[in-house]
Amino acid sequence: MIRVTKTDLDQVLVVESEVYRDERGFFLEAYHRRDYAEAGIACEFVQENHSRSGRDVLRGIHYQDLTAPMAKLVRCTAGAILDVAVDLRLGSPTFARWVGVELTAGNARQLFVPVGFGHAFLVLGEAAEVQYRCSGYYAPAAEGAIRWDEGEIGIRWPIANPILSARDQVAMTLARYCQAPAFRYGARP
Repeated sequence: MIRVTKTDLDQVLVVESEVYRDERGFFLEAYHRRDYAEAGIACEFVQENHSRSGRDVLRGIHYQDLTAPMAKLVRCTAGAILDVAVDLRLGSPTFARWVGVELTAGNARQLFVPVGFGHAFLVLGEAAEVQYRCSGYYAPAAEGAIRWDEGEIGIRWPIANPILSARDQVAMTLARYCQAPAFRYGARP
């Protein structure tokens, strides 16, 4: 059984699974296609990724454009992260707005990041492992990144100097993204 909570951004959802705990540990159903479809997450997930990152690592804001659209269902399986979705659909009433949710191994929450949204996360402790299902295959020619500290978006990250990949260090500004946007509000993949 899952509980789904809407966020301030259309289609971005927080999913909470029932966790059964006892002296042996815990059990949870991390994904159940029918339950998720009934809750509005009807994607066919085709790829699952798993990353491990150390303290103060920030990954994102990443997206794939409509030549290879990708929604993500994200969960933290070790440690804790601040997980962020950003509306990148030009023309959307919530364009450039963001939501952030703390995902931890203990709270077992997941964040659904739909097509048309950027995704980023920051490790909140010593280390974190993140697993995410993807509705599309990774396509390097379709990927893009927007600066983690883009002022027009205004994400309130809890640190000032995160550890970034070389790619994220040179990510584009929102103004540059708007010159040739990857998504138009209402466009279909």
